[in-house]
Amino acid sequence: MNSNHLRTVRIQPIPADKQTQFPFNIPAIQGNVNIEFTAPVTFLVGENGSGKSTLLEAIATEIGAHTVGAADLARDQTLVHAQALGRYLRLVWSIKSRHGFFLRAEDFFGYVKRLAQMEAEMQAEIRQVDKEYVGRSAQAKKLAKMPYMRELHDLHTRYGRDLNTYSHGESFLELFQARLQPNGLYLLDEPEAPLSPTRQLTLLSMLKQMVGQNCQFIIATHSPILMAFPGASILSFDYAPARLVAYEDLEHVTVMRSFLHDPEQYLRHL
Repeated sequence: MNSNHLRTVRIQPIPADKQTQFPFNIPAIQGNVNIEFTAPVTFLVGENGSGKSTLLEAIATEIGAHTVGAADLARDQTLVHAQALGRYLRLVWSIKSRHGFFLRAEDFFGYVKRLAQMEAEMQAEIRQVDKEYVGRSAQAKKLAKMPYMRELHDLHTRYGRDLNTYSHGESFLELFQARLQPNGLYLLDEPEAPLSPTRQLTLLSMLKQMVGQNCQFIIATHSPILMAFPGASILSFDYAPARLVAYEDLEHVTVMRSFLHDPEQYLRHL
């Protein structure tokens, strides 16, 4: 049976002189908010600017989560406001996991680019050996190339074929799956961004598999497909303070369902 690693996030009282400053002025997180994680998958939902990503980032900075694609959390200037909020979080654990990571969709593309750059640099070093070792024995060339060949092998072993040749959705899922480990806590910010609807279903399948291996996921999303994960908790930041809502009551779901039923009803007003 899955047992959540992170049980509760409590936002401690904010000093009066900070309450009008961002991010402390976000309505969904004002007051002595107490968020309990009762399911292995929790979705943070709400309109842009509602605070869901800010809280997720604050949790990541407070626990010192490993990152995929981003710089070290403590030095990431895009997380200054999240770091400020993180100082007022109190985290209650069942067992603090050593596995897991924090992933923002916007960081993923830079990460793949860096992997491709690493591969290109190693290939260039191998070509340079061929130039510098003209006339030398095959054994000498092999020994000189060995460190670069080993790094290439490790890169391909961990991530499969060249991630740069995948579609964005394929490479995202390949990278995501390669880094998943049992007993992990995973914080994901809008993972649907590079994914088609079919790929989002694949991601749901991965979540189900890893939940069965005692993993916990906290996910900020706009995707009605992801939000439909069976048994998930859905925390809406469109309320002050944020509160749990049923899938059927989500505006994301009702608007999408209504649009697909009758697109013309919406498009004729454009």
